[in-house]
Amino acid sequence: MPRVSQERLDARRRQILDAAARCFARNGFHATSMQDVLKEADLSAGAVYRYFTGKEELIAAIVGEVLDRVRGAFEEAAAQSPPPPPDVLIGAVLRRILHGQPSLGETEESLYPRLMVQVWGETLRNPELHAILVEGFVTVRQPWVRIVEGYQDAGMMRADIPALSVARTMVALAQGFAAQYALFGDVPIQVVELGVKALTSMGDPEARD
Repeated sequence: MPRVSQERLDARRRQILDAAARCFARNGFHATSMQDVLKEADLSAGAVYRYFTGKEELIAAIVGEVLDRVRGAFEEAAAQSPPPPPDVLIGAVLRRILHGQPSLGETEESLYPRLMVQVWGETLRNPELHAILVEGFVTVRQPWVRIVEGYQDAGMMRADIPALSVARTMVALAQGFAAQYALFGDVPIQVVELGVKALTSMGDPEARD
């Protein structure tokens, strides 16, 4: 009997995860049953349980993927040299987080923000997932602290405010907009870019003119 290739195994695992993500985004973690996932994936129970022992393991995998995606977006933004101004930077992060996972299907742009909110809620219930979220938040903050320090060293931002405080605020802006996107629908990312641009122009006489 021929061996199944690793590529095919990976594709099947991806199929299961994407099906679970769609179910979780639509109905939440606890209103979704394994039967729902099987139906969405169009697979037998045996095929799914070969990869995941049950719903809790699927949830953990989804949480890990969401956090990895967020972390990747922030690290990619932080790698730009020189870093763009905050409005451009936050906009780029949001586009990377909210868009760009075509495997979830045509409705991915509305599903992924909802899935993020579900993940945040689940980490409040599950101590193990909460620990993963806390660790992920620390790794997300670190590159943004470096960005803020770069702004301060270049004289673009006042240096008497701790860089960590500014970094946490920038992360909060991205998280908050993602939550608005999930709750209220397809809000253009340009909205938050313009808002940040206006807020950061308050000390600029030319901007007021």
